[in-house]
Amino acid sequence: MDDQKPHCIRCVHPWGVGAWTEQASVSEMNTSDLPEAVIEYLSTNRAELSALTETIVGYDTQNPPGCTADVVEWLVDIGDEPALSAERFEVDPKKPNLLLTLAGQTDDTLCFNGHIDTVPFDESDWSYDPLGEREENRIYGRGTTDMKGAVAAMLQVALAYARTGVRPPMNLSFAFVSDEEIGGDAGMKTLLQTTEFSPDACVVGETTSRNDRYSVSVADRGHIWLTIEAQGTAAHGSRPMIGENAIDRLTGAIDQLRSDFGTCELSVDSAMDPIIEESVRFYSPEAGTDPARQLYRYPTINLGVLEGGTAINTVPASACAKVDIRLTAGVETTEIIQSIRSCLSETAGIKLTDMSWTCGTYERMNSPIVKASASAAERVVEDRVYCRSATGGGDAKSLRREGIPTVEFGFGTQTAHSTDEYTTATALARNVTAYAALPYEYAHQLSQSWPTPPRLARLTRSDKKASSYLRSPQPSQRLSIRRLLYSTRNEKQTHPRYNGRLRAESRFCVFNNC
Repeated sequence: MDDQKPHCIRCVHPWGVGAWTEQASVSEMNTSDLPEAVIEYLSTNRAELSALTETIVGYDTQNPPGCTADVVEWLVDIGDEPALSAERFEVDPKKPNLLLTLAGQTDDTLCFNGHIDTVPFDESDWSYDPLGEREENRIYGRGTTDMKGAVAAMLQVALAYARTGVRPPMNLSFAFVSDEEIGGDAGMKTLLQTTEFSPDACVVGETTSRNDRYSVSVADRGHIWLTIEAQGTAAHGSRPMIGENAIDRLTGAIDQLRSDFGTCELSVDSAMDPIIEESVRFYSPEAGTDPARQLYRYPTINLGVLEGGTAINTVPASACAKVDIRLTAGVETTEIIQSIRSCLSETAGIKLTDMSWTCGTYERMNSPIVKASASAAERVVEDRVYCRSATGGGDAKSLRREGIPTVEFGFGTQTAHSTDEYTTATALARNVTAYAALPYEYAHQLSQSWPTPPRLARLTRSDKKASSYLRSPQPSQRLSIRRLLYSTRNEKQTHPRYNGRLRAESRFCVFNNC
């Protein structure tokens, strides 16, 4: 890949970065109980935040192809501080991942995660430069709100602690990853599968605010993607009664799927009930209460692709559809799949040729990272902060599946993936203030957890090393470990601090006194 220089953002007003950030002063937000040195750094370096954002946006990281090597190299350079350690992880040299680590006062680790790739853009559709253009209180550009603005805020938090010498209450890690937008294996999957990356909690900087409503996303929905094919009998378009129209069969099958399956209320884990109600309240102002409740209490079915026919005057002999079904977290997906197969099998000429699916994931409302994130958000906005489910899913799903309690939390605009995407100075300042406060909010929530379990020492994610412990020559140690693995699997249902789905096959723990 040729060396890429960051694109220079054009400012359409000549009054400079400092004036642009005056509307977003960190000092105007609730920074009580935070280290004075960190707050002073953020307040006196407001121009740095916008400059970091502009530089990151200036790198073209459209995915595909998703080349992020140059922006990662820049992140390594700017993160070259004595207090920060930097590690690169990659399976594709064009799509590396970066992990910055800052030592804290305890062994707990809080991770901030952001992806640095973006969806593609067509420059001819944009009114502003898609690689960055500043106007009044806004920075336009692909990725400004999804999610390079949040990445810039996370980076400045890392620099604020590193350059002031303040040790946060726990270890902080900053995972800047690639390949998120296409769900590729070069990004978060690489970090999880090839390293011992295992923080106690994680915050993903996705924008979770919409139309002046603010939230923390604590769940995502699962999906079932279907490819359905229909066979018919070709005939002349003037004599359709002697043929069998494959497109008619196909659309009929999808209509039956909607009526028989799409109208059945989902059986959802009761732990999701308060999250669903929060989600309904969050989306009601723009969607209406009943449609918002329908979004989570029932499956959603979207016909995304329909192909068939060769000519307007021919009865089509074959057709194909791709259907996107979404399910609320806490639904038993395998039972739903059986219902779908049963429904489609009743229609002649219909075949289900491909299926992929994922289950939704969630954090309980009383999880320390959920409470801490909501409290951090309340520091910078006066309105209510909802704890709700996302309608889709991203890297948070992968992290929760690994037993890492994870939320999505960030300020921005509702222009992600759209033409003339932008973020604002206010959103950037809110992000940096909330992220700086989050370690203290999280430490407070951990201290309030009751009963507090013994500290767990995570050994490794390596099957080889874990197996060596399970093959220990001391029967009492083997028994202690197996009991712990069993209790950990059960503890996840009751204890808020470890409200992840800890997987015994990939995460082995022992008590300090084993």
